[in-house]
Amino acid sequence: MDKIFDLIIIGGGAAGLTSAIYAQRAGLDFVMLDTASSMGSQLTQTDEVENYTGLGKIGGMDLIMKFREHAALMGANMADEAVGAVSKDDGIFTVTGSKNIYKSKTVIFCAGATHRPLGVKGESEFTGRGVSYCAVCDGFFYKNKTAVIVGGGDTAVSEAIFLSNICSEVKIVHRRGEFRAAKALVDRLNACRNVTQVLNAELAEVKGDKSVTAAVLKDGRELETNGVFVAVGIVPNSGLVKQLADCDKAGFIIADESGKTSCSGLYAAGDVRTKPLRQIITACADGANCVNAVTQLLNS
Repeated sequence: MDKIFDLIIIGGGAAGLTSAIYAQRAGLDFVMLDTASSMGSQLTQTDEVENYTGLGKIGGMDLIMKFREHAALMGANMADEAVGAVSKDDGIFTVTGSKNIYKSKTVIFCAGATHRPLGVKGESEFTGRGVSYCAVCDGFFYKNKTAVIVGGGDTAVSEAIFLSNICSEVKIVHRRGEFRAAKALVDRLNACRNVTQVLNAELAEVKGDKSVTAAVLKDGRELETNGVFVAVGIVPNSGLVKQLADCDKAGFIIADESGKTSCSGLYAAGDVRTKPLRQIITACADGANCVNAVTQLLNS
């Protein structure tokens, strides 16, 4: 494809779709690239969203579909295509997709993040056979069974609450003495009668035969369970642009509030960038800020 776009947006989650809406409104010649299967994957794995302004309570999948419908209604150019490489030469970015090769003056990179593994014995062996990273995706398989969830943040506590409505018993294991999750979530967790809180404890091993049978703690205790859900943070999907932009030790792209990175013309938005708070609403704000910065750059 010889055409040079003003902008290519990589990623179709909250940040990417907001970028697309704002880019369309700004009159930019752009394309948003993402596969339908990965579109807003973090959000689609969220059972309920309760803190998106104006919507009260809404399912994660419902919210991402509203974002996508809004972008489509605006006439945003969205291509169902995976991205395999991003490079820059003579001020022009080349983005290699699974179907086409695209060129642009600027890029907004919002490829999100994936779940961080625990790295304990048996985890990889039983992934898909009792170890999961998404309660919303796999919780149904544990109806009237027992489950252990590992983590202490918003995601872990939210998933424990979700599983409490499906499983006969849930045990949430956290290495500290109190949860890091929002107080509103912790209050809801405390009200769940079938959830046991195992604090100041760390998982050492996942045991089983054909499927998971127990979660072993570092102090030697064994928690009998049919499944282990891991919710201990995220790993940024920054690999495609690490050779272009500076990243921190954890791999998050270093960017300011406008999304500007160390590479001129490359902007980062959403969970993939350095930021103090990773929420749906802050990802949307990132997308809007990035398009504003792109517009200023193109007009300078």
